[in-house]
Amino acid sequence: MGIAAVGNNLITYVINEMHFPLSEAANIVTNFVGTIFILALLGGYLADTFLGSFWTILIFGFVELSGFILLSVQAHLPQLKPPKCNPMMAAEQNSCEEAKGFKAMIFFVAIYLVALGSGCVKPNMIAHGADQFPRAHPKQSKRLSSYFNFAYLAFSIGELVALTLLVWVQTHSGMDVGFGVSAAVMAMGLVSLVAGTMYYRNKRPSRSTFTPIAQVIVAAMLKRKLVCPSDPRMLHGSLHLSNGVVPSPTFPYTPRFRFLDKACIRTQDGNTKESSWRLCTVTQVEQVKTLISLVPIFACTIIFNTILAQLQTFSVQQGSSMDTHLTNSFRIPPASLQSIPYIMLIFLVPIYDSFFVPFARKITGHDSGLPPLARIGIGLFLSTFSMVSAALLEKKRRDTAIFDGKTLSIFWITPQFLIFGLSEMFTAVGLIEFFYKQSVKGMEAFLMALTYCSYSFGFYLSSVLVSVVNKVTSSSRNAEGWLSENDLNKDRLDLFYWLLAVLSLLNFVNYLFWSRWYVKSSKTNNDVVGDDNLA
Repeated sequence: MGIAAVGNNLITYVINEMHFPLSEAANIVTNFVGTIFILALLGGYLADTFLGSFWTILIFGFVELSGFILLSVQAHLPQLKPPKCNPMMAAEQNSCEEAKGFKAMIFFVAIYLVALGSGCVKPNMIAHGADQFPRAHPKQSKRLSSYFNFAYLAFSIGELVALTLLVWVQTHSGMDVGFGVSAAVMAMGLVSLVAGTMYYRNKRPSRSTFTPIAQVIVAAMLKRKLVCPSDPRMLHGSLHLSNGVVPSPTFPYTPRFRFLDKACIRTQDGNTKESSWRLCTVTQVEQVKTLISLVPIFACTIIFNTILAQLQTFSVQQGSSMDTHLTNSFRIPPASLQSIPYIMLIFLVPIYDSFFVPFARKITGHDSGLPPLARIGIGLFLSTFSMVSAALLEKKRRDTAIFDGKTLSIFWITPQFLIFGLSEMFTAVGLIEFFYKQSVKGMEAFLMALTYCSYSFGFYLSSVLVSVVNKVTSSSRNAEGWLSENDLNKDRLDLFYWLLAVLSLLNFVNYLFWSRWYVKSSKTNNDVVGDDNLA
């Protein structure tokens, strides 16, 4: 709630209070949001390696809180901001003094304290909650799936309150009060976290998250000229009987990325100990294989988040050019359109978890009702129709404005937000559950952080895609470019949406290939090294 209220209305503060130019203000906000998602990787690494999820949340929660407080103080004290614009000089180019020096430094320190804190807290909130459900117990596996659903429900409620109530407070009571409310709700969250301390299961950090991965890569490169044995039992640390004793539980062998198996080839006799940078176990190698296998699944969600970026930018601009009257005296703020998916999710998630999951569980036999990979696929498929809806609506809106001289009601725009909200419930929650349940010991928080990086890459791809489309379409004869004007009636946003719909459909087909490959490549060669319980 706190970070959403700041992020969704920060550009207003940057322009109206800090007096940065529009282009620079847009870059400040984009860099701020992108930094949050990138810093999620740092939060995941610190939690898995040094601090654990609980202490990472607590420490960086106070960092985020300090950023909110500093923002609120600056917004409240005139001496920490540039002077207000001179209304007598409004027509002149430099009528407003831009924030510089100490005042600009305070602003940037504040927002990047917020970014650092939020980035490190985000992945660990989910990971710490999931750590409370021991995966060894079958009943806990079902509860873990429900936890992911309701954690996402909580995020949706926070986003909805931020997009409506807190943005309204910022608009009508001032940004200082709005930032202060964000600080207050952040403090309440930290109090709530600390109140449950005695009941938490706290996962111990491994203190060597990436070292085993690096050892596998180095050992495989050093032994790249060796030939892998045909029998995986000959690999160091493979799961087999030795003198009638079963070794400690390890990852079962899978026949994928065979070049990495070379890291497990013993080159010296059994009495000579080899360096861990030259000889690795099957467990280490299988963990690296799992991480590599996740990359294509992760990559397939980037286009999905590129579509999300359009709903937060161009679709809001669509709404601005429509009739926003709800009644004769009340208008719907176009930015509030972003709350539509969250309103739907607040009702849909409990119904999904309480009714659909038990029904699907009887058919699939899976604890989650739908396996996470299937859930991601459904969401990716539905996102295509969000862009189809957006393209059809934009064509109708544009034709009505040009040929009839009328404006459509803003309610026409709701289907694209509703469809995307449904697709996000499947894709976002499915991706979180899928990544967390991967058996990469000691990297749960880091894998959660990767799901947030998908948002960052999606937004960056959106910026690149808009620039490329403008350049390509404006190079045509007598063409101005699909998105080169500030007037949507002159642009061809509908064609851009159709392009995204095609890319989304191709991305879904690509996902089908990689998800099937993942399932096939992850199957354990039980006849060779197997232990059905571990598989």
